[in-house]
Amino acid sequence: MGLKGKLIASVEVKCERNLVLDLLHTNKHHMPNICPSKISHFEIHEGDGIKAGSIVSWIYNDDGKDKTAKEVIEAVDLEKKSITFKVIEGDLLELYNSFTIIMSDEDQWATCTLVYEKKTEDIPEPLVLLGFVLHVFKDMECHLLK
Repeated sequence: MGLKGKLIASVEVKCERNLVLDLLHTNKHHMPNICPSKISHFEIHEGDGIKAGSIVSWIYNDDGKDKTAKEVIEAVDLEKKSITFKVIEGDLLELYNSFTIIMSDEDQWATCTLVYEKKTEDIPEPLVLLGFVLHVFKDMECHLLK
C-alpha cells in the first residue's frame, strides 16, 4: 500500500565535535539562537533535561510556515551518538499517523532518519522536512566552528 515510509539522509560536517550529542542532547535550549530562521521556540514540558521519557515542543519554520511539534524522547544512545524523538502532537500528525525522527552523527556525518506512516497514499513523502533537518545540521556545524 505504501503508507509506511523511511527516509534517511546524511550531510558531511567539518567540526570535530558531535553535533547531535553536543547540541541536541546537552544544549538543545540554544537551538532558537543557533538557527533563528528555522526554530523560534523550544521547551521542555516533562522530564529532567534531554533524556528518554522527556517531553519537548518546538515551533519551527517549515517551507515558510510556522509549525509545531510536541515529542517524547524515546531514546538517547550515547554509544551510537543518536537521539530518537516520537511526535505526539502537532502539524505532522495532521498528515501522518505516526512520525519518528532519529538524529545521529558519526565520523563527520550527521544523519537524519524519518520513519512515518501516512494517513492516505496521496500524502507526500516528507522530503521538505528532511531537507529542513539537514539545513539545521549545517547551522549547528557553523555554530560549533565559531
